[in-house]
Amino acid sequence: MADYTQLTPDLAVSPQLRPEDMAGLAEAGFRVVINNRPDGEGEDQPDHQVMEQAARQAGLSYHYQPVVASEINDDDARRFAELVRQQPGPVLAFCRTGNRCGKLWERAQNLNP
Repeated sequence: MADYTQLTPDLAVSPQLRPEDMAGLAEAGFRVVINNRPDGEGEDQPDHQVMEQAARQAGLSYHYQPVVASEINDDDARRFAELVRQQPGPVLAFCRTGNRCGKLWERAQNLNP
């Protein structure tokens, strides 16, 4: 299973996941996966549809919210926070390194409600 960093009791972030990671995530208690990495960002990166199919086969909910790290804005952060809040956590969000997901969450926490 992929390494991850726990940000809150209901949210963790991870570097790039693979389809074969999904069953282990479900066994670890995660219920939702959010993919913040745009398709085609890296040559060895699985397509989001392949990731979604693997997640659903493992019994996980899956959301695709592609965000370019250098272009993160308040709307991206609000959407991410709303996705996390609406889910029956725990949620695992991933991107290339996990940093983009963490920045989305941090920015969302700094926005006025």
